[in-house]
Amino acid sequence: MADTDNAINAALGLTDNREAVYDVTVELSAVLGTATLPIAQLLKLGRGAVVELDRKVNDPVDLYVNRKRICRAEVVVVEDHLAVTITEVLKRAAD
Repeated sequence: MADTDNAINAALGLTDNREAVYDVTVELSAVLGTATLPIAQLLKLGRGAVVELDRKVNDPVDLYVNRKRICRAEVVVVEDHLAVTITEVLKRAAD
């Protein structure tokens, strides 16, 4: 776990004075996939509509911190909640 912490800290540019940022809130997003739709098709979507994404079932999801991609992960179920397990930390935060 320490290696993952160090890699995330490096990706976020954190070094020695980490304690100074421990209470800072960040936005974490897990992107399952994307789709491009014309507005006309988007407006026709309703309850139960299915939008096909650009990823397969077992493909990794991208994790973003403050809109910067920092990791790849896989979706897991913890009790009755969805969660992610980090599988790859990117060497440099990507857009």
